[in-house]
Amino acid sequence: MTALPEKTAELQLEAVLDLNAAAGLRADLLSRRGADLVIDASMVQRVGAQCLQVLIAAGKTWQHDGQNLSIGAASPGFLTTLQLTGLDAGRLLAKEN
Repeated sequence: MTALPEKTAELQLEAVLDLNAAAGLRADLLSRRGADLVIDASMVQRVGAQCLQVLIAAGKTWQHDGQNLSIGAASPGFLTTLQLTGLDAGRLLAKEN
């Protein structure tokens, strides 16, 4: 595994990202603001629209801040949800500079 740059944070997403998880996801993301962030979605089984909205908003925020936000790993369930909603994992979050 390649070491992450010093100012890169990581976030492991929960298995179930439903309405009940949206506020916690938002708080987790905001606590990592100010650094590049790699999201690990490898354990995600289900994703609701509210958490997708939080992730999209985070991507815009990181982009506005000049930081990178990317998905380092994604489960089949996460990728399937993105596909069903018409989102592309590469475009869900802010593109890297």
